[in-house]
Amino acid sequence: MDVSKGQAQPVVTVDSYTRGIVGPSNSMLGPVKNGGRIIAGTPPGCWGPMITPKFQGGHEVSQPVAVEGADIGDAVALKIRQVDVTSLATSSGVMSFVDGRYLGDPFVAKLCPSCGTVSPASHIEGIGDDAVHCDVCGAEVNAFRFSNGYVIVLDKDNGVSLTVGKDVAERLAANAREMSALPGASEQHSILSLARADIAGLAAHMQPFLGNIGTTPSRDLPDSHNAGDFGGFLVGAPHQYAMTQEELDRHKTDGHMDTNSVRAGAILICPVKVPGAGVYMGDMHAQQGNGEVAGHATDVSGIVELDVEVIKNLALDGPILLQRLDDLPPMARPMNKTQKAAVQRLAARYGQREIEDNGPITFIGSGKTLNDATDNGLERAAKVTGLPVAEILNRATITGSIEISRLPGVVRVTFLCPMPILERLGIAHLVREQYQLND
Repeated sequence: MDVSKGQAQPVVTVDSYTRGIVGPSNSMLGPVKNGGRIIAGTPPGCWGPMITPKFQGGHEVSQPVAVEGADIGDAVALKIRQVDVTSLATSSGVMSFVDGRYLGDPFVAKLCPSCGTVSPASHIEGIGDDAVHCDVCGAEVNAFRFSNGYVIVLDKDNGVSLTVGKDVAERLAANAREMSALPGASEQHSILSLARADIAGLAAHMQPFLGNIGTTPSRDLPDSHNAGDFGGFLVGAPHQYAMTQEELDRHKTDGHMDTNSVRAGAILICPVKVPGAGVYMGDMHAQQGNGEVAGHATDVSGIVELDVEVIKNLALDGPILLQRLDDLPPMARPMNKTQKAAVQRLAARYGQREIEDNGPITFIGSGKTLNDATDNGLERAAKVTGLPVAEILNRATITGSIEISRLPGVVRVTFLCPMPILERLGIAHLVREQYQLND
């Protein structure tokens, strides 16, 4: 791992990518100052890298940036200021695998069925399912197919989008790279080249967010597998990124969350597992509901700006999210002045002297299933806060929620946490600022 030792910069701009791998083998840009800003142009995740055989992960995330003063055992708060879509169109849908074209995992170890080359270079010929061809032998080599797919055009200025029919999809495919707005250094094929259009004329809101953002794991692994659910495919895998469950749990940082509230205005607090933290980002989505239930959403190119703040001696296993106020589940939203006054009267009526000072907090949990992910989120919350799991369950029930971020296994565990605990963790100032709790 090459961590930049130069003078810390107030702003670091990123326009280079890691071809599907996150981990110590990637050199870091920067360092950026503690309190500084990172600006990155991000290519689409998922389908573009998936149909590009040389990629050994399902995304194309930005080269990591070192953060001044971030040591192993600290945390880094990423204050997301801007998430802007630059793609004019994209394509997505439910996936299926093509047998014989991968070794154990089609996201990681693609295989040419004709010449046997693993992760071959490739090129696009024509339009449709058979457009991806091996550079070594010329055979069609795509390891994925749509079981149901769509092409969608985007109007970011008005926040709306529309799926299109086959004729429009094929016209877009003729200028796929331009319509995708792929950054100059991006190496992926555009998924628009497949022109799959099973749903036409469906209008949808846009609300962009980042599906993969965080800090560098302490061991190289595919970027799409930096989580407990997709990461499970690495356990005992027949390729070079195989690891045990214990190794996966120790090294991953759960950057791949597909959590739709990781958007402009949110604060994501991430573990530091390598010197300098190595902040990376990618897999921007134009929209997604609660739960990426189709397996994939609308992956787009975009521009991300975020500010960084080191939180010393906050050892985390996975991310903490301070969602925007309007993204919080209703039961976790802080009370207004009128409600607070009513609570004080209620306390006085029954002789209750203490009223807890608290604030909203969300723990990300991941695992092979939603039940596993929920257990993981609860255990992380209990470990970090010192509260019993049973109390976390009660708090999440009456002052929060458990929400799906992705199938098969990423969830959000949200609850109101006592302010003295947030003070001890070193994040009370972030919570107060995020939710205007000093008013």
